[in-house]
Amino acid sequence: MMQIGSTLPANNLHLFQARRASFKCSGSPLNPLNRPQVQAQNANPVTSTEETKKHLSNLEKLLQKQPPDQEPVQKESGSVPSLENKAKGLLEGLNLARVWPEMKAVEEMSPRHLNRLQRLLSKSAEYSPRNNLGSRWREYHGSRDWAGLLDPLDENLRREVVRYGEFIQAAYHCFHSDPATSADETPWPRHVVLPDKSYKVTKSLYATSSIGLPKWVDDVAPDLGWMTQRSSWIGYVAVCDDRREIQRMGRRDIVIALRGTATCLEWGENFRNLLVPMSEEKDDTEAQSKVECGFLSLFKTRGAHVESLAQSVVEEVQRLLEKYKGETLSITITGHSLGAALALLVGDELSTCSINMPPVSVFSFGGPRVGNRGFANRLNAKNVKVLRIVNSQDIITRVPGMFVSEELDKQLRGSGASAVLNVLDNSMPWAYAHVGTELKVDTKMSPFLKPNADVACCHDLEAYLHLVDGFMASNCPFRANAKRSLWKLLNEQRSNVKMLYTNKAKSLSLNMDKDTMNMSGCLPSPSS
Repeated sequence: MMQIGSTLPANNLHLFQARRASFKCSGSPLNPLNRPQVQAQNANPVTSTEETKKHLSNLEKLLQKQPPDQEPVQKESGSVPSLENKAKGLLEGLNLARVWPEMKAVEEMSPRHLNRLQRLLSKSAEYSPRNNLGSRWREYHGSRDWAGLLDPLDENLRREVVRYGEFIQAAYHCFHSDPATSADETPWPRHVVLPDKSYKVTKSLYATSSIGLPKWVDDVAPDLGWMTQRSSWIGYVAVCDDRREIQRMGRRDIVIALRGTATCLEWGENFRNLLVPMSEEKDDTEAQSKVECGFLSLFKTRGAHVESLAQSVVEEVQRLLEKYKGETLSITITGHSLGAALALLVGDELSTCSINMPPVSVFSFGGPRVGNRGFANRLNAKNVKVLRIVNSQDIITRVPGMFVSEELDKQLRGSGASAVLNVLDNSMPWAYAHVGTELKVDTKMSPFLKPNADVACCHDLEAYLHLVDGFMASNCPFRANAKRSLWKLLNEQRSNVKMLYTNKAKSLSLNMDKDTMNMSGCLPSPSS
Protein backbone atom coordinates (compact mmCIF):
# COMPACT_ATOMS: atom_id res chain seq x y z
CA MET A 1 0.00 0.00 0.00
CA MET A 2 1.35 3.40 -0.92
CA GLN A 3 1.99 6.13 1.52
CA ILE A 4 -0.22 9.15 1.00
CA GLY A 5 2.58 11.56 1.62
CA SER A 6 4.63 10.13 -1.26
CA THR A 7 2.03 11.11 -3.82
CA LEU A 8 1.77 14.76 -2.86
CA PRO A 9 4.04 17.73 -3.32
CA ALA A 10 6.17 18.51 -0.29
CA ASN A 11 4.57 21.89 0.17
CA ASN A 12 1.17 20.24 0.73
CA LEU A 13 2.23 18.01 3.59
CA HIS A 14 0.72 20.32 6.14
CA LEU A 15 -2.72 19.64 4.58
CA PHE A 16 -2.60 15.84 4.54
CA GLN A 17 -1.05 13.29 6.85
CA ALA A 18 -0.04 9.72 6.20
CA ARG A 19 -2.42 7.17 7.56
CA ARG A 20 -2.77 3.41 7.71
CA ALA A 21 -5.10 1.71 5.26
CA SER A 22 -7.45 0.75 8.06
CA PHE A 23 -8.37 4.26 9.10
CA LYS A 24 -12.02 5.35 9.35
CA CYS A 25 -13.42 8.29 7.41
CA SER A 26 -14.89 9.86 10.53
CA GLY A 27 -11.45 10.07 12.13
CA SER A 28 -9.45 11.03 9.08
CA PRO A 29 -7.52 14.30 9.05
CA LEU A 30 -9.03 14.78 5.60
CA ASN A 31 -12.40 15.28 7.29
CA PRO A 32 -12.94 19.04 7.51
CA LEU A 33 -14.64 18.61 10.87
CA ASN A 34 -11.49 17.08 12.37
CA ARG A 35 -8.72 19.38 11.09
CA PRO A 36 -7.96 23.06 11.49
CA GLN A 37 -9.59 25.34 8.95
CA VAL A 38 -7.17 26.89 6.43
CA GLN A 39 -8.43 30.21 5.21
CA ALA A 40 -6.90 32.33 2.50
CA GLN A 41 -7.40 35.95 1.82
CA ASN A 42 -10.42 36.81 -0.31
CA ALA A 43 -11.53 33.16 -0.11
CA ASN A 44 -15.23 32.37 -0.23
CA PRO A 45 -16.35 30.08 2.63
CA VAL A 46 -17.24 26.53 1.56
CA THR A 47 -20.17 24.78 3.18
CA SER A 48 -19.45 21.67 5.23
CA THR A 49 -21.56 19.55 2.87
CA GLU A 50 -19.64 20.61 -0.25
CA GLU A 51 -16.31 20.26 1.52
CA THR A 52 -17.22 16.77 2.77
CA LYS A 53 -18.18 15.69 -0.74
CA LYS A 54 -14.82 16.81 -2.07
CA HIS A 55 -12.85 15.12 0.68
CA LEU A 56 -14.74 11.89 0.21
CA SER A 57 -13.69 12.11 -3.41
CA ASN A 58 -10.05 12.42 -2.35
CA LEU A 59 -10.23 9.38 -0.14
CA GLU A 60 -11.26 6.93 -2.83
CA LYS A 61 -8.39 7.85 -5.15
CA LEU A 62 -5.80 8.19 -2.41
CA LEU A 63 -6.61 4.70 -1.09
CA GLN A 64 -6.21 2.92 -4.44
CA LYS A 65 -3.37 0.42 -4.68
CA GLN A 66 -1.81 2.22 -7.64
CA PRO A 67 -1.02 5.92 -7.25
CA PRO A 68 -3.11 8.11 -9.54
CA ASP A 69 -1.30 9.98 -12.24
CA GLN A 70 -0.39 13.48 -11.29
CA GLU A 71 -2.03 16.09 -13.44
CA PRO A 72 -0.08 19.32 -13.97
CA VAL A 73 -1.52 22.27 -12.16
CA GLN A 74 -2.50 25.01 -14.59
CA LYS A 75 -0.92 28.33 -13.75
CA GLU A 76 -1.71 31.73 -15.00
CA SER A 77 1.22 33.40 -16.68
CA GLY A 78 3.10 35.72 -14.43
CA SER A 79 1.22 34.64 -11.28
CA VAL A 80 2.12 32.46 -8.34
CA PRO A 81 -0.59 29.96 -7.40
CA SER A 82 -1.98 30.45 -3.93
CA LEU A 83 -2.18 27.65 -1.40
CA GLU A 84 -5.98 27.62 -1.79
CA ASN A 85 -5.78 27.27 -5.59
CA LYS A 86 -3.38 24.32 -5.27
CA ALA A 87 -5.70 22.53 -2.87
CA LYS A 88 -8.70 23.40 -5.02
CA GLY A 89 -7.05 21.99 -8.13
CA LEU A 90 -6.29 18.74 -6.36
CA LEU A 91 -9.85 18.47 -4.99
CA GLU A 92 -11.47 19.16 -8.34
CA GLY A 93 -9.31 16.51 -9.97
CA LEU A 94 -10.79 13.84 -7.72
CA ASN A 95 -14.53 13.21 -8.02
CA LEU A 96 -16.63 10.94 -5.88
CA ALA A 97 -20.09 12.23 -6.71
CA ARG A 98 -21.34 8.74 -7.47
CA VAL A 99 -21.08 7.65 -3.81
CA TRP A 100 -22.38 10.87 -2.31
CA PRO A 101 -26.12 9.97 -2.12
CA GLU A 102 -25.42 6.93 0.05
CA MET A 103 -22.84 8.77 2.15
CA LYS A 104 -25.42 11.45 2.80
CA ALA A 105 -27.68 8.76 4.28
CA VAL A 106 -25.02 8.09 6.88
CA GLU A 107 -25.58 11.59 8.17
CA GLU A 108 -29.28 10.69 8.55
CA MET A 109 -28.58 7.67 10.76
CA SER A 110 -28.87 5.03 8.03
CA PRO A 111 -27.09 1.68 8.60
CA ARG A 112 -23.38 1.93 7.84
CA HIS A 113 -22.76 -1.66 6.86
CA LEU A 114 -24.45 -3.70 4.15
CA ASN A 115 -24.86 -6.79 6.33
CA ARG A 116 -26.72 -4.71 8.97
CA LEU A 117 -29.04 -3.27 6.31
CA GLN A 118 -29.61 -6.71 4.84
CA ARG A 119 -30.57 -8.00 8.27
CA LEU A 120 -32.97 -5.10 8.84
CA LEU A 121 -34.60 -5.73 5.47
CA SER A 122 -34.94 -9.46 6.02
CA LYS A 123 -37.66 -11.44 7.78
CA SER A 124 -35.26 -13.32 10.06
CA ALA A 125 -35.76 -12.62 13.75
CA GLU A 126 -33.00 -11.31 15.96
CA TYR A 127 -33.70 -12.15 19.55
CA SER A 128 -32.20 -10.79 22.73
CA PRO A 129 -32.77 -12.07 26.26
CA ARG A 130 -35.88 -10.72 27.94
CA ASN A 131 -35.08 -9.10 31.25
CA ASN A 132 -36.69 -10.43 34.40
CA LEU A 133 -39.43 -7.99 35.45
CA GLY A 134 -39.72 -9.67 38.85
CA SER A 135 -40.98 -7.40 41.60
CA ARG A 136 -41.28 -4.41 39.24
CA TRP A 137 -43.99 -5.90 37.04
CA ARG A 138 -46.71 -3.74 38.60
CA GLU A 139 -44.73 -0.63 37.72
CA TYR A 140 -44.40 -1.76 34.09
CA HIS A 141 -48.10 -2.60 34.12
CA GLY A 142 -48.95 0.99 35.10
CA SER A 143 -49.39 1.00 38.88
CA ARG A 144 -47.64 4.40 38.98
CA ASP A 145 -48.95 5.55 35.58
CA TRP A 146 -45.55 4.69 34.07
CA ALA A 147 -43.91 7.65 35.86
CA GLY A 148 -40.21 7.90 35.01
CA LEU A 149 -40.40 5.16 32.36
CA LEU A 150 -41.52 7.06 29.25
CA ASP A 151 -39.06 9.88 28.58
CA PRO A 152 -36.48 8.45 28.28
CA LEU A 153 -38.23 5.19 27.42
CA ASP A 154 -37.28 2.33 29.70
CA GLU A 155 -35.89 -0.58 27.68
CA ASN A 156 -38.03 -3.16 29.48
CA LEU A 157 -41.18 -1.12 28.89
CA ARG A 158 -40.23 -0.69 25.23
CA ARG A 159 -40.15 -4.42 24.78
CA GLU A 160 -43.42 -4.92 26.63
CA VAL A 161 -45.17 -2.28 24.50
CA VAL A 162 -43.94 -3.83 21.25
CA ARG A 163 -44.85 -7.31 22.50
CA TYR A 164 -48.45 -6.27 23.16
CA GLY A 165 -48.57 -4.59 19.75
CA GLU A 166 -47.63 -7.90 18.15
CA PHE A 167 -50.61 -9.57 19.82
CA ILE A 168 -52.76 -7.11 17.82
CA GLN A 169 -50.90 -7.98 14.63
CA ALA A 170 -51.81 -11.61 15.26
CA ALA A 171 -55.48 -10.57 15.47
CA TYR A 172 -55.25 -8.71 12.15
CA HIS A 173 -53.55 -11.68 10.49
CA CYS A 174 -56.12 -14.15 11.79
CA PHE A 175 -59.06 -12.02 10.63
CA HIS A 176 -57.73 -11.33 7.13
CA SER A 177 -56.84 -14.98 6.59
CA ASP A 178 -60.57 -15.79 6.91
CA PRO A 179 -62.71 -12.66 7.33
CA ALA A 180 -66.14 -14.18 6.68
CA THR A 181 -68.52 -14.98 9.55
CA SER A 182 -71.55 -17.16 8.84
CA ALA A 183 -74.90 -15.49 9.48
CA ASP A 184 -76.68 -18.87 9.67
CA GLU A 185 -74.70 -20.85 12.26
CA THR A 186 -72.44 -20.51 15.26
CA PRO A 187 -68.87 -19.87 14.10
CA TRP A 188 -66.14 -22.40 14.77
CA PRO A 189 -63.21 -21.54 17.07
CA ARG A 190 -60.36 -19.90 15.14
CA HIS A 191 -56.71 -20.81 15.14
CA VAL A 192 -54.60 -17.76 15.99
CA VAL A 193 -50.86 -17.84 15.34
CA LEU A 194 -49.43 -15.97 18.32
CA PRO A 195 -46.01 -14.30 18.16
CA ASP A 196 -45.39 -15.29 21.78
CA LYS A 197 -45.53 -19.08 22.10
CA SER A 198 -45.83 -18.89 25.88
CA TYR A 199 -49.48 -17.79 25.50
CA LYS A 200 -52.46 -19.83 24.37
CA VAL A 201 -55.77 -18.55 22.97
CA THR A 202 -58.79 -19.43 25.08
CA LYS A 203 -61.63 -17.47 23.45
CA SER A 204 -62.55 -15.80 20.16
CA LEU A 205 -64.29 -12.44 20.36
CA TYR A 206 -66.88 -10.96 18.00
CA ALA A 207 -68.26 -7.45 17.53
CA THR A 208 -71.70 -6.83 16.05
CA SER A 209 -73.03 -3.66 14.49
CA SER A 210 -76.51 -2.44 15.35
CA ILE A 211 -76.91 -0.82 11.96
CA GLY A 212 -77.28 -2.33 8.52
CA LEU A 213 -76.68 -1.18 4.98
CA PRO A 214 -79.65 -0.17 2.80
CA LYS A 215 -81.08 -2.98 0.67
CA TRP A 216 -80.10 -1.23 -2.54
CA VAL A 217 -76.42 -1.73 -1.65
CA ASP A 218 -76.77 -5.50 -2.17
CA ASP A 219 -78.45 -4.84 -5.52
CA VAL A 220 -75.73 -2.44 -6.69
CA ALA A 221 -72.75 -4.36 -5.26
CA PRO A 222 -73.79 -7.96 -4.53
CA ASP A 223 -70.19 -9.22 -4.30
CA LEU A 224 -69.11 -7.27 -1.21
CA GLY A 225 -69.48 -10.42 0.88
CA TRP A 226 -67.93 -10.18 4.35
CA MET A 227 -67.52 -6.42 4.01
CA THR A 228 -71.26 -6.05 4.75
CA GLN A 229 -71.60 -8.69 7.51
CA ARG A 230 -72.99 -7.45 10.83
CA SER A 231 -70.93 -9.71 13.12
CA SER A 232 -67.18 -10.06 12.63
CA TRP A 233 -64.30 -11.73 14.45
CA ILE A 234 -62.48 -8.88 16.18
CA GLY A 235 -59.97 -10.45 18.57
CA TYR A 236 -59.26 -13.02 21.22
CA VAL A 237 -58.46 -13.75 24.85
CA ALA A 238 -55.15 -15.47 25.60
CA VAL A 239 -53.40 -16.49 28.81
CA CYS A 240 -49.74 -17.10 29.59
CA ASP A 241 -49.29 -20.84 30.04
CA ASP A 242 -45.50 -21.14 30.33
CA ARG A 243 -43.97 -21.42 33.79
CA ARG A 244 -40.66 -19.82 32.84
CA GLU A 245 -42.40 -16.83 31.25
CA ILE A 246 -44.72 -16.49 34.26
CA GLN A 247 -41.66 -16.41 36.50
CA ARG A 248 -39.95 -13.83 34.26
CA MET A 249 -43.00 -11.54 34.20
CA GLY A 250 -43.72 -11.99 37.91
CA ARG A 251 -47.33 -13.05 37.31
CA ARG A 252 -49.67 -14.94 34.96
CA ASP A 253 -50.87 -12.48 32.33
CA ILE A 254 -54.28 -12.55 30.62
CA VAL A 255 -54.27 -10.68 27.29
CA ILE A 256 -57.26 -9.38 25.33
CA ALA A 257 -56.20 -8.27 21.82
CA LEU A 258 -58.52 -6.32 19.47
CA ARG A 259 -57.96 -5.39 15.83
CA GLY A 260 -58.97 -2.17 14.08
CA THR A 261 -61.71 -1.31 11.58
CA ALA A 262 -62.16 -3.72 8.66
CA THR A 263 -65.79 -4.00 7.49
CA CYS A 264 -68.17 -1.44 5.99
CA LEU A 265 -70.49 -1.55 8.99
CA GLU A 266 -67.58 -1.01 11.38
CA TRP A 267 -66.70 2.09 9.39
CA GLY A 268 -70.33 3.14 9.63
CA GLU A 269 -70.23 2.79 13.40
CA ASN A 270 -67.05 4.89 13.54
CA PHE A 271 -68.94 7.83 12.06
CA ARG A 272 -71.76 7.67 14.61
CA ASN A 273 -69.78 10.09 16.74
CA LEU A 274 -72.37 11.65 19.05
CA LEU A 275 -71.79 11.12 22.77
CA VAL A 276 -74.39 8.97 24.51
CA PRO A 277 -74.71 7.92 28.19
CA MET A 278 -73.07 4.60 29.04
CA SER A 279 -76.18 3.40 30.87
CA GLU A 280 -79.89 4.03 30.50
CA GLU A 281 -80.14 5.20 34.09
CA LYS A 282 -80.59 8.97 34.40
CA ASP A 283 -77.67 10.83 35.87
CA ASP A 284 -78.01 14.59 36.27
CA THR A 285 -74.54 15.11 37.70
CA GLU A 286 -71.95 17.07 35.76
CA ALA A 287 -69.70 14.00 35.69
CA GLN A 288 -72.09 11.78 33.74
CA SER A 289 -70.09 9.25 31.70
CA LYS A 290 -70.69 9.37 27.96
CA VAL A 291 -69.02 7.52 25.08
CA GLU A 292 -69.27 7.52 21.30
CA CYS A 293 -72.51 5.99 20.06
CA GLY A 294 -70.87 3.76 17.42
CA PHE A 295 -68.23 2.32 19.74
CA LEU A 296 -70.85 1.50 22.38
CA SER A 297 -73.01 -0.15 19.72
CA LEU A 298 -70.21 -2.50 18.62
CA PHE A 299 -69.44 -3.29 22.24
CA LYS A 300 -72.96 -4.03 23.49
CA THR A 301 -74.84 -5.46 20.47
CA ARG A 302 -75.45 -9.20 20.31
CA GLY A 303 -75.29 -11.07 17.00
CA ALA A 304 -77.59 -13.77 15.65
CA HIS A 305 -75.23 -16.58 16.72
CA VAL A 306 -72.59 -14.79 18.80
CA GLU A 307 -72.61 -13.02 22.13
CA SER A 308 -71.89 -9.35 22.45
CA LEU A 309 -68.27 -8.36 22.90
CA ALA A 310 -69.04 -7.12 26.41
CA GLN A 311 -70.70 -10.35 27.51
CA SER A 312 -68.20 -12.76 25.97
CA VAL A 313 -65.09 -11.04 27.33
CA VAL A 314 -66.52 -10.77 30.86
CA GLU A 315 -67.56 -14.43 30.93
CA GLU A 316 -64.18 -15.63 29.71
CA VAL A 317 -62.18 -13.49 32.14
CA GLN A 318 -64.36 -14.63 35.04
CA ARG A 319 -63.74 -18.26 34.01
CA LEU A 320 -59.96 -17.70 33.91
CA LEU A 321 -59.97 -15.91 37.26
CA GLU A 322 -61.72 -18.89 38.82
CA LYS A 323 -59.38 -21.36 37.11
CA TYR A 324 -56.24 -19.61 38.34
CA LYS A 325 -57.56 -18.51 41.72
CA GLY A 326 -54.78 -17.96 44.22
CA GLU A 327 -52.17 -17.03 41.61
CA THR A 328 -50.79 -13.55 40.95
CA LEU A 329 -52.64 -12.37 37.84
CA SER A 330 -52.83 -9.33 35.57
CA ILE A 331 -55.22 -8.35 32.79
CA THR A 332 -53.80 -6.53 29.78
CA ILE A 333 -56.09 -5.19 27.06
CA THR A 334 -54.43 -4.06 23.85
CA GLY A 335 -55.88 -2.68 20.64
CA HIS A 336 -55.20 -0.55 17.58
CA SER A 337 -57.50 2.12 16.11
CA LEU A 338 -61.08 0.87 16.62
CA GLY A 339 -59.61 -1.88 18.79
CA ALA A 340 -57.99 0.78 21.00
CA ALA A 341 -61.39 2.42 21.52
CA LEU A 342 -63.07 -0.89 22.36
CA ALA A 343 -60.18 -1.73 24.70
CA LEU A 344 -61.19 1.17 26.95
CA LEU A 345 -64.78 -0.08 27.08
CA VAL A 346 -63.53 -3.59 27.87
CA GLY A 347 -61.33 -2.21 30.66
CA ASP A 348 -64.25 -0.32 32.13
CA GLU A 349 -66.47 -3.44 32.01
CA LEU A 350 -63.87 -5.79 33.49
CA SER A 351 -62.86 -3.51 36.34
CA THR A 352 -66.01 -4.36 38.31
CA CYS A 353 -66.78 -7.90 37.11
CA SER A 354 -65.16 -9.55 40.13
CA ILE A 355 -64.66 -8.72 43.81
CA ASN A 356 -60.93 -9.50 43.79
CA MET A 357 -60.11 -8.09 40.39
CA PRO A 358 -56.41 -8.21 39.42
CA PRO A 359 -54.74 -5.07 37.98
CA VAL A 360 -56.29 -4.00 34.66
CA SER A 361 -54.22 -2.07 32.10
CA VAL A 362 -54.81 -0.90 28.54
CA PHE A 363 -52.06 -0.51 25.93
CA SER A 364 -53.61 1.33 22.98
CA PHE A 365 -52.03 2.19 19.62
CA GLY A 366 -53.39 5.01 17.45
CA GLY A 367 -56.62 5.17 19.41
CA PRO A 368 -59.29 7.82 18.82
CA ARG A 369 -61.07 9.66 21.60
CA VAL A 370 -63.78 7.48 23.10
CA GLY A 371 -65.78 9.45 25.66
CA ASN A 372 -66.14 12.66 27.61
CA ARG A 373 -64.27 13.82 30.69
CA GLY A 374 -66.79 12.01 32.88
CA PHE A 375 -65.79 8.72 31.22
CA ALA A 376 -62.10 9.51 31.78
CA ASN A 377 -62.81 10.24 35.45
CA ARG A 378 -64.78 7.00 35.70
CA LEU A 379 -61.84 4.90 34.46
CA ASN A 380 -59.47 6.71 36.80
CA ALA A 381 -61.79 6.05 39.73
CA LYS A 382 -61.89 2.35 38.83
CA ASN A 383 -58.06 2.30 38.72
CA VAL A 384 -57.93 1.19 35.08
CA LYS A 385 -54.47 2.17 33.86
CA VAL A 386 -54.19 3.35 30.25
CA LEU A 387 -51.03 3.88 28.19
CA ARG A 388 -51.82 5.54 24.87
CA ILE A 389 -49.10 5.19 22.22
CA VAL A 390 -49.63 8.16 19.90
CA ASN A 391 -47.91 9.19 16.67
CA SER A 392 -47.75 12.99 16.50
CA GLN A 393 -48.58 12.79 12.77
CA ASP A 394 -51.58 10.45 13.21
CA ILE A 395 -54.80 12.41 12.71
CA ILE A 396 -56.95 9.55 14.06
CA THR A 397 -55.71 10.26 17.58
CA ARG A 398 -57.26 13.76 17.40
CA VAL A 399 -60.81 12.70 16.52
CA PRO A 400 -63.72 12.59 17.17
CA GLY A 401 -64.63 15.83 18.86
CA MET A 402 -63.18 19.29 18.63
CA PHE A 403 -59.83 19.42 16.86
CA VAL A 404 -57.94 20.59 19.96
CA SER A 405 -54.74 19.07 21.31
CA GLU A 406 -54.63 17.70 24.83
CA GLU A 407 -51.83 20.16 25.67
CA LEU A 408 -54.00 23.15 24.76
CA ASP A 409 -56.93 21.77 26.72
CA LYS A 410 -54.70 21.38 29.78
CA GLN A 411 -53.44 24.96 29.43
CA LEU A 412 -56.98 26.34 29.15
CA ARG A 413 -58.11 24.45 32.24
CA GLY A 414 -55.11 25.70 34.17
CA SER A 415 -55.78 29.31 33.18
CA GLY A 416 -59.00 29.62 35.16
CA ALA A 417 -61.41 28.59 32.41
CA SER A 418 -62.02 25.13 33.89
CA ALA A 419 -65.52 25.98 35.19
CA VAL A 420 -66.70 27.02 31.73
CA LEU A 421 -65.07 24.02 30.08
CA ASN A 422 -66.70 21.65 32.57
CA VAL A 423 -70.14 23.03 31.65
CA LEU A 424 -69.33 22.52 27.96
CA ASP A 425 -68.14 18.98 28.66
CA ASN A 426 -71.55 18.07 30.03
CA SER A 427 -73.67 19.86 27.45
CA MET A 428 -71.86 19.58 24.11
CA PRO A 429 -72.40 16.38 22.05
CA TRP A 430 -68.75 16.39 20.85
CA ALA A 431 -66.94 17.26 24.10
CA TYR A 432 -64.49 14.36 23.95
CA ALA A 433 -61.44 13.83 26.17
CA HIS A 434 -58.57 11.36 26.05
CA VAL A 435 -57.88 8.93 28.87
CA GLY A 436 -54.66 7.89 30.56
CA THR A 437 -50.93 8.48 30.02
CA GLU A 438 -49.44 9.30 26.64
CA LEU A 439 -46.29 7.93 25.00
CA LYS A 440 -45.70 10.16 21.97
CA VAL A 441 -43.63 9.06 18.99
CA ASP A 442 -43.16 10.81 15.66
CA THR A 443 -42.88 9.55 12.08
CA LYS A 444 -40.42 12.33 11.31
CA MET A 445 -37.93 10.89 13.81
CA SER A 446 -37.47 7.69 11.79
CA PRO A 447 -34.47 7.68 9.42
CA PHE A 448 -36.27 5.11 7.26
CA LEU A 449 -39.67 6.77 6.71
CA LYS A 450 -40.28 9.82 4.57
CA PRO A 451 -41.00 12.91 6.68
CA ASN A 452 -44.13 13.53 4.59
CA ALA A 453 -45.50 10.00 5.02
CA ASP A 454 -49.21 9.76 4.22
CA VAL A 455 -52.12 9.38 6.64
CA ALA A 456 -52.29 5.59 6.23
CA CYS A 457 -48.62 5.16 7.13
CA CYS A 458 -48.86 7.43 10.16
CA HIS A 459 -51.74 5.28 11.46
CA ASP A 460 -50.29 1.90 10.45
CA LEU A 461 -49.65 -0.49 13.36
CA GLU A 462 -46.30 -1.74 12.05
CA ALA A 463 -45.17 1.87 11.66
CA TYR A 464 -46.13 2.40 15.31
CA LEU A 465 -44.06 -0.59 16.44
CA HIS A 466 -41.14 0.60 14.31
CA LEU A 467 -41.28 4.03 15.95
CA VAL A 468 -41.56 2.63 19.47
CA ASP A 469 -38.62 0.31 18.83
CA GLY A 470 -36.48 3.28 17.79
CA PHE A 471 -37.69 5.78 20.37
CA MET A 472 -35.25 6.73 23.14
CA ALA A 473 -36.45 10.12 24.36
CA SER A 474 -38.23 13.19 23.04
CA ASN A 475 -34.93 15.07 22.74
CA CYS A 476 -32.92 12.18 21.22
CA PRO A 477 -32.60 10.89 17.64
CA PHE A 478 -33.84 7.49 16.51
CA ARG A 479 -32.16 4.59 18.34
CA ALA A 480 -29.07 3.59 16.34
CA ASN A 481 -29.19 -0.04 17.53
CA ALA A 482 -32.91 -0.62 16.88
CA LYS A 483 -33.23 -4.20 15.68
CA ARG A 484 -36.80 -4.57 14.47
CA SER A 485 -36.99 -5.91 10.93
CA LEU A 486 -38.01 -3.45 8.21
CA TRP A 487 -39.43 -6.21 6.02
CA LYS A 488 -43.08 -5.81 7.07
CA LEU A 489 -42.81 -2.02 6.98
CA LEU A 490 -41.44 -2.16 3.42
CA ASN A 491 -44.10 -4.64 2.43
CA GLU A 492 -47.01 -2.53 3.64
CA GLN A 493 -45.68 1.03 3.35
CA ARG A 494 -43.23 0.87 0.45
CA SER A 495 -44.25 4.28 -0.94
CA ASN A 496 -43.57 5.90 2.44
CA VAL A 497 -40.12 4.38 2.97
CA LYS A 498 -37.15 6.43 1.81
CA MET A 499 -35.96 5.48 -1.65
CA LEU A 500 -32.51 4.45 -0.42
CA TYR A 501 -34.01 1.47 1.43
CA THR A 502 -36.47 0.41 -1.27
CA ASN A 503 -33.57 0.44 -3.74
CA LYS A 504 -31.40 -1.55 -1.34
CA ALA A 505 -34.20 -4.09 -0.92
CA LYS A 506 -34.22 -4.55 -4.71
CA SER A 507 -30.44 -4.83 -4.90
CA LEU A 508 -30.49 -7.48 -2.17
CA SER A 509 -33.08 -9.42 -4.23
CA LEU A 510 -35.54 -9.57 -1.35
CA ASN A 511 -38.98 -10.98 -2.14
CA MET A 512 -41.45 -8.28 -1.17
CA ASP A 513 -44.50 -10.08 -2.56
CA LYS A 514 -47.40 -9.68 -0.12
CA ASP A 515 -48.50 -13.24 -0.87
CA THR A 516 -45.44 -14.49 0.98
CA MET A 517 -46.28 -12.61 4.16
CA ASN A 518 -46.55 -14.74 7.25
CA MET A 519 -46.25 -14.27 10.96
CA SER A 520 -42.45 -14.36 10.78
CA GLY A 521 -42.82 -10.75 9.70
CA CYS A 522 -44.17 -9.90 13.14
CA LEU A 523 -40.83 -9.94 14.88
CA PRO A 524 -40.23 -9.48 18.58
CA SER A 525 -38.16 -6.38 19.08
CA PRO A 526 -35.22 -6.62 21.47
CA SER A 527 -35.11 -4.13 24.28
CA SER A 528 -31.61 -2.99 23.47
